[in-house]
Amino acid sequence: MGEVRNVTDSEYDAAVNDSEWVIVDFWAPWCSPCKAIAPVLQAVSEERDILVAKVDTDSNSGTAGRLGVRSIPALFMYRNGTIVGQKTGAMPKNALLKWIDELMTADDF
Repeated sequence: MGEVRNVTDSEYDAAVNDSEWVIVDFWAPWCSPCKAIAPVLQAVSEERDILVAKVDTDSNSGTAGRLGVRSIPALFMYRNGTIVGQKTGAMPKNALLKWIDELMTADDF
């Protein structure tokens, strides 16, 4: 259903506007919690119609800095190019799906 895509700073704006629903995962190769959440995000992309845009903060720090990311993994949820939620840290699949489903069913945007 969805897709996982590596995104650079120069591709960021196009990526978050590319799909109705996008989760951006700010991560780094040395980050253990980032490694732990990667398969969870892959599974979510297979179960929901959502783009998972992965931004490696070691090689693409501009967007993370612009958005004030201070800890990774940092997840930003977009709907039609607008941030509708954000979370920091790894979480189990059921918690991530609960957060996603709450945002996708909210009627305040």
